[in-house]
Amino acid sequence: MSLWVTSLNSGSNGNCYYIGDGKEAVLVDAGLSCRETVKRMQRLGLDIGQVKAIFISHEHGDHIRGLETLSSRYRLPVYITPDTLRHSRLRLDEQLICAFTDRQPLSLGNFVITPFIKHHDAAEPYSFLIESKEIRVGVFTDIGQVCDQLRFFFGQCHAAFLEANYDEDMLQKGRYPWHLKNRIRGGKGHLSNTQALDLFLTHRSDYLSHLFLSHLSADNNDPDLVRSLFRSQSGHTHIEVASRYQELPLYAIAAGNPPQPATITATEQLRLF
Repeated sequence: MSLWVTSLNSGSNGNCYYIGDGKEAVLVDAGLSCRETVKRMQRLGLDIGQVKAIFISHEHGDHIRGLETLSSRYRLPVYITPDTLRHSRLRLDEQLICAFTDRQPLSLGNFVITPFIKHHDAAEPYSFLIESKEIRVGVFTDIGQVCDQLRFFFGQCHAAFLEANYDEDMLQKGRYPWHLKNRIRGGKGHLSNTQALDLFLTHRSDYLSHLFLSHLSADNNDPDLVRSLFRSQSGHTHIEVASRYQELPLYAIAAGNPPQPATITATEQLRLF
């Protein structure tokens, strides 16, 4: 038994993460257009009909841009908190809206999803741990700081999408105005490479087979830099960088199996940056 995971896109231009078991699947966030989401899934051989629900982490546009159309067209339930829905100004079918609360696991088909609050400058921002058949995958992006909850849930993962948004030196010397630099690094913005690496080195489980470095800044980070930083200390964990331009291949996540990419549509993973 494996879970199949991919990032359909990861970055300030759109975020969407797929976790499935071959029969059922969930999406976390819907920051791509409906057409682009389905097109990227089809390129990977994935069926939108297997998606049972969309979980929304917060109301920023790069996480909800395609949600209205995607939910409406495919009649997909949307798990979203009341404050996030209110601040998003989305017009969703009331029959498709489902609420969740902090650290209260909910069952959905073959999956158990545990949401937990994170630090970010949004109304009610959440991260998610998705579990099926004792395999656990975390989606941990848009995080201003590492907290005890993040340490705990990260330590449960067989695979994780973990934010590594910026290199401190690149942000400091970059073109952003000071108020934006301070927002990014101020505790409710984003995780730096160093913060993400420290979490990885100190709290990863012995069975963490895959780490997908996510939500990289186009201006304040470099994929080669962060990939090299993590791979030099990765041990048995496979390190990959989620692209802000196209989907990753599908990866099979299994309890106890050696880490390996499961590329369905290509024999070799494309260079994504």
